[in-house]
Amino acid sequence: MLKTRVRLPAKQLGPLFCPARFPFRHSLNPPRRFASGTSQKPSSSSHWFRNSLGFAVAGTAVFLGYTYGIDNWKEMWVDSSGTKETIDVNDLRSQFVQEKRSLKSPGVYIWGSNVYRVTDPDSKDINIKVPRRFKYFDGQVLKDFKVDEKSGAAITENGDLVQWGKGFSEHDFKPTTTLTGKNLVSLSMSENRIVALSSGGTVYSLPISKQDQAAGPKARESSWVPFWAGQAKMSYRILKPGLKLGERVTAVSSGQEHVLLLTSSGRVFSAAASTDNYPSLGQLGVPGLTWSTRPSGPVDTCHEISVLKGAKITQIASGDYHSLALSKDGRLFGFGDNSFGQLGVEFEPEFPSKDTPFLLPLSQLYKGNTYLPKITGIAAGGANTFFTVDATRVVGPGEEAADVRDLGHVTADTWACGRGIWGTLGNGRWIHLQDSPTKVKMLSGVGEYDEKTKQVAPIRLRTISVGTTHVSAVMDNHTHLSASTTESLDNSQDWGYDVLWWGGNENFQLGTGKRSNLSKPSYINAPPERKSKEAEARLQIMPRHKGRVGNRTVSMEQRVECGRHVSAIYSAA
Repeated sequence: MLKTRVRLPAKQLGPLFCPARFPFRHSLNPPRRFASGTSQKPSSSSHWFRNSLGFAVAGTAVFLGYTYGIDNWKEMWVDSSGTKETIDVNDLRSQFVQEKRSLKSPGVYIWGSNVYRVTDPDSKDINIKVPRRFKYFDGQVLKDFKVDEKSGAAITENGDLVQWGKGFSEHDFKPTTTLTGKNLVSLSMSENRIVALSSGGTVYSLPISKQDQAAGPKARESSWVPFWAGQAKMSYRILKPGLKLGERVTAVSSGQEHVLLLTSSGRVFSAAASTDNYPSLGQLGVPGLTWSTRPSGPVDTCHEISVLKGAKITQIASGDYHSLALSKDGRLFGFGDNSFGQLGVEFEPEFPSKDTPFLLPLSQLYKGNTYLPKITGIAAGGANTFFTVDATRVVGPGEEAADVRDLGHVTADTWACGRGIWGTLGNGRWIHLQDSPTKVKMLSGVGEYDEKTKQVAPIRLRTISVGTTHVSAVMDNHTHLSASTTESLDNSQDWGYDVLWWGGNENFQLGTGKRSNLSKPSYINAPPERKSKEAEARLQIMPRHKGRVGNRTVSMEQRVECGRHVSAIYSAA
């Protein structure tokens, strides 16, 4: 059954969704009268003086009260008729709490494990239970942001790499700029290396450890000065896939020991991405490739995944030890470890991994041949796989087109497979192994009324971020009541994208403030700006908008990142 969610104007939503309103309070009590305590009749002169003084005091009180009221309430919500509703950007309550913070000052909120000082380098707390502002990134808009239990990494607006955490340095674990001048745009992290992509398509592989960066071999770097070259300041390697003329790398995705590279022509390469271990569970997608059978040359030589040739791959994703590739026509290929059924096919104890990419069958997802499924998005992390499907209603066997009322209707569904002992599958069950895709019902079959098309449209997922044991999904719901779009969020009829969380919560990475795991997608509260007893609104993710960064106006949006026992929300360019 189609689940419909219709958004109503703020006035019709009621107190649960509406911003807190603050009407003026008028005192109806008469002025307090003071008796003289004597029966003597006062003289006319004293009567005149007392009345004059009373009028003066009353007038002053009225003036001060009026001034105070105007200064404090003139931009708040006013519930009187005929008054235009506006909102103070400093009012951080109700549904506008995170929206106004984003407009006021971009930055990073992070929570979860802090054993390695990743979540809050200045705090000795082992765990950060609810979203906390990361002071170092206040006022910054980032190109990418990745967090792990042991280390964190980010790419600044000018394309430089910043690292922190004890995994980076045992002694100086605060944010430090490392790789600079490469115009980086995205990054991924393995167990001990960072793989970063530049705007020109160059792929850099460097150790996470500051000590290894300083002690490792350093490449020769060219200079803008002719015939002048020097040595790099830190150790890194450049991954070099066999590209064609005009082809470049457009995306990277890392597991614990491997990395996938996607090119502009839809080809996929794989390479080792660990300093200590060589991929051995088939996650490279090259049949028979092991440490002993690898070709001569660098250990991190790039290998084209030949099985995927001609498939025109548009998306790649990596779990800890498995890999996914999605083609333009909606076909999903998987390879690597299948110990928990994360490849979506039957687990075979004698063959726990698959080193040859295979096509995931979709016929098992929608029985009866009444729906035509097409996979639209993929995500992976830990030992889990998620993918979204657009299922179009078609004429089934024995049906007549005239009798099918919802013919052509598209239902957007989310499916999951892999390890579910922490509730990571999101299907309400706690299970060790799920080797056939299971539907995440709370993220499937959801719709809302579309002002442009004047009909109910499916709500798809905008993004999925998968950590080792927990997951977050951002819904692609409409963020404006009107049919027209705008780059401004300073309007009472705007809101953000819904975001839900579920799975393991052993380090408070779900942001609920409690340690209980969640087996179904759930909302969490927005992070409090200051200590207050007032309940915060549920957390939403801000869509792309224009905000102030210093003296500049920058186009930005909020993104979610789930790592190993850590979660973050950051402002992205």
